Amino acid sequence: MSTKTIVITRPSGQARQLIEVLTQTIEKSGIAKRSLPEIVALPLLTIVPKDDEQLADHIASDLKDVDLAIFVSPNAVESVMRLLERDWQDFSKKIIPIGVMGGSSALALRNHGIGSEANPTPVLMPKNNEQWDSEGLWQELQGLQWDWSNKKVVIFKGEGGRDWLAETLKKSGARVEAISTYTRVPLDTHNPAWHAIQQMDVSKSLWLLTSSEAVRYLGQVMKGQLVQGLQSASALCPHHNIADAAKVIGFGEVFTTESGDEALIKAVLAWLTIS
Repeated sequence: MSTKTIVITRPSGQARQLIEVLTQTIEKSGIAKRSLPEIVALPLLTIVPKDDEQLADHIASDLKDVDLAIFVSPNAVESVMRLLERDWQDFSKKIIPIGVMGGSSALALRNHGIGSEANPTPVLMPKNNEQWDSEGLWQELQGLQWDWSNKKVVIFKGEGGRDWLAETLKKSGARVEAISTYTRVPLDTHNPAWHAIQQMDVSKSLWLLTSSEAVRYLGQVMKGQLVQGLQSASALCPHHNIADAAKVIGFGEVFTTESGDEALIKAVLAWLTIS
């Protein structure tokens, strides 16, 4: 394998586009002319959307009188749209505004025509990508100046995950229902994807970590000694919570970058330059 290795830990579908763009950007930059880094996919978690008619009916019923819908991730958007198979504005007599944490979820909504209707669905999102998280969205929602005691909110999410936003909304008086629309399945330790990790020089690797849950799973695998110690490896994280998780499982060098693929790619180029 090549001297330097970049490990992409996103689910396969999300990783593919990032790998393509990253490869093209590195080649055009000229940074690694002598030796292009190896880019390895290690999908620590696989997203499995729920396929349940009862769940679809429940969501459709909920949306009839909801005041705000929140999607915690692009996966939440895709899984809900797959379940509903109808236009967003068909579910209520009023237009239901949507809250998202960041740009990837907003893009997923646009891909389904949400926000570009004749009478556009309002999409609320933290304006600063340094605040693309639950806290940033809550700050944005406070700008609505709503009396939350009169509001019903539905949050679409995966199994597990943070409950901070739901609890904050409840404390403000809102009626909140969190609906899990997908699960995350850990990468089997016998999967061939681990082979490339076992063969690489860990001290010259950069891991792109975009999920705290995935990082915690990696830590469990580490305890099983499937991967050599990460003390000499570097990690790149788009959120301080993910960075904290990376430090806990033993990464020797942890960089925190802004959210979004553009920021991740910029940080990768910087690492290739200095490492």
